[in-house]
Amino acid sequence: MKLKAQKEIFTKSLENEYPVEEVHSFFFMLTEAFFKINRLNLALNPELEIDKSQIEKLESALAGLKNHEPIQHIIGETEFFGLTFKVDKNVLVPRPETEELVEWILEEFFEEESGRILDIGTGSGCIAISLAKNLPEAQISAIDISEAALVMAKTNAEINNVDINFIQEDILKTEALKGNWDVIVSNPPYVRELEKKEMHRNVLEYDPPTALYVKDENPLIFYEKITKLAKSSLNPSGKLYFEINQYLAEETEKMMQKYGFSTELRKDLFGNFRMLKGELR
Repeated sequence: MKLKAQKEIFTKSLENEYPVEEVHSFFFMLTEAFFKINRLNLALNPELEIDKSQIEKLESALAGLKNHEPIQHIIGETEFFGLTFKVDKNVLVPRPETEELVEWILEEFFEEESGRILDIGTGSGCIAISLAKNLPEAQISAIDISEAALVMAKTNAEINNVDINFIQEDILKTEALKGNWDVIVSNPPYVRELEKKEMHRNVLEYDPPTALYVKDENPLIFYEKITKLAKSSLNPSGKLYFEINQYLAEETEKMMQKYGFSTELRKDLFGNFRMLKGELR
């Protein structure tokens, strides 16, 4: 079967689920990941044939996309900060906004520094691993409550050839962090139940709920706990960085100030307040 014919089937099957350009993007993400065939290859060789096993692989991916399974889960990996990360149902798919949080830390933490960094709620390990890759002298640890997430994070650390100390721990039950830190960073659960109606199916049905959601009546539970822990475990001039809920930026900032932090809010590439830094006064 010709690949371009399979592309037409793909487009027709998904036309009621996604915009056509997104469908085309999905198609070539799959052909490149599965067969090392990209958009240019097909343009230069429109008569390109694929065999039965390749057709079956694309049909399986098509069935997943019809059910709004994330393309990253279907492929089994994604790119974050120029690095490759394995992902599955046990971890959040890393988002572009989180790359901006990593960039902010790197702006203020020099490559030659040998400081100590802690990532709380590491998931796939994307923040800790990206920092480790760019800060070879730093000592980096990462905490997560999920054993399955830590298995994935350890795999990603091996893939990207970095050394990170991974710790399984429930941060809400932690009385004190072990050791002192120059940087603490976290992208904790922050989506309120009331915001679920805004979420796409690929998030609602496939991302791990414990990594995403908090109760409406206490949406800052993780931020407040981490801020309290950071206050007693950050070194002098240490910094605390959060990815935050854009709808609760002011409340999160005021909470940090209550604990004695001077703060700075930053907008993401979409113009929303999604990052917050605190330094002890």
